[in-house]
Amino acid sequence: MGAFKAYDIRGIYNKDFNKETVYKIGYFLPKLLNSKVVLVGRDVRSSSEEIFASLCKGITDSGADVFDIGLATTPMVYFSTVHFEVDASVQITASHNPAIYNGLKISRTKAVPVGSDSGLKELEAMVNNDPIVVAEQKGTVQSKDAKQPYLAFLKQYVPDTSGLNLSIDCSHGMANLLVKDLLGNDHHYLYDHFDGTFPAHEPNPLEVENCEDLKEAVLQNKSDIGVIYDGDADRVMFLDENGRFLQPDYITAVLGYYYLHKEKGNVLVDIRTSRSTTEYLTNLGATVHVWKVGHAFAKTKLRDLGAIFGGELAGHYYFRDFYNCDSGFLASLLVLQVVTELKKQGKTIGEFIDSVIAYANSGEMNFKLEQKDEAMQALFDRYATNDQPEKVMDFDGYRIEFSSWWFNVRKSNTEPYLRLVVEAKSKEELQERTKELSSIIKQFN
Repeated sequence: MGAFKAYDIRGIYNKDFNKETVYKIGYFLPKLLNSKVVLVGRDVRSSSEEIFASLCKGITDSGADVFDIGLATTPMVYFSTVHFEVDASVQITASHNPAIYNGLKISRTKAVPVGSDSGLKELEAMVNNDPIVVAEQKGTVQSKDAKQPYLAFLKQYVPDTSGLNLSIDCSHGMANLLVKDLLGNDHHYLYDHFDGTFPAHEPNPLEVENCEDLKEAVLQNKSDIGVIYDGDADRVMFLDENGRFLQPDYITAVLGYYYLHKEKGNVLVDIRTSRSTTEYLTNLGATVHVWKVGHAFAKTKLRDLGAIFGGELAGHYYFRDFYNCDSGFLASLLVLQVVTELKKQGKTIGEFIDSVIAYANSGEMNFKLEQKDEAMQALFDRYATNDQPEKVMDFDGYRIEFSSWWFNVRKSNTEPYLRLVVEAKSKEELQERTKELSSIIKQFN
């Protein structure tokens, strides 16, 4: 069963999983999470309706009820899990993946994520092994309005954008459900209607080619900032006024500017995060904690730390005031508050980011490898065992730190890649170290 991943269930629909799998997931989910109700939302992918029907049949055949909130962003499902006080919820989505993919993101009470080590493995075992006995008293499907309460929550954070010139790419995805209710009609919108085949570009803003149209719009419209949401609107990314893609871990610094002038406290970043960001946050009075990549890990850690917010290199931003969950809209509204404030000071978002960046950074590089473990071990032996690093982190691959440079190498949880991030004080050292690391990795191809 190729669809059960570390953070969710996801794959090519009708290849990695099908409606029979989905029916069984629906059937066993209430038992797994000890819930009499499962709240369900879905994205606009072509297969989402069929998956929704099979999932609901499974849930109701088990005797549990469905709260159907219809088309939804993934964060709207998190919000609704708490708002409607349910102990189980599912968002049908494959997030940023191409149109042929789909999947299920599962949460329990208070929108706590269900990952491989917190229930998904047990669910997979039930789906594969346990018998199905249809309940004598089947459950019902009830429609619920989740959009209005979620909008009311988000509207607390909407800045006055009348002085801003924005270009916003909705990627034909779920951002279209809410964006104009929040930011109005007066901005430059791209792909602002639903299309589950994603004809303009894949709904993954982390791939630079998917931001090309937005870049053109920012430059043509002389926008203060470009905003681009992924397919299910749990992630958001930004281009500055010159159309430059802003590495998402630098946006964590922007959120630091927003929050840390109001209060000091814990902030969570992932193991790939730039020292430019962590040093900026520390200077503002934050206690920065580094942790594993992935929403199932980040949300749990954020809650344990009581952290104010957290950020990931992939463009997920997590908020204490949003049940420790991620929300592309909440992140973008807070960033726009900062952009508004900077503009009043005569500064641009690009200038702000430049003031944060103190290191040369490679961004995340992917190596398609079979011998991922062997490559990682070779890097560990070379740099952690033979050299004298200042610090070694080993909870998500390795992050090995030296005074003037560091690198993180880790296996993708979802794809056949080894991922590498390198950062150094100078561009010359960055090039040298990247070349050195890459040549070791390529020996294991």
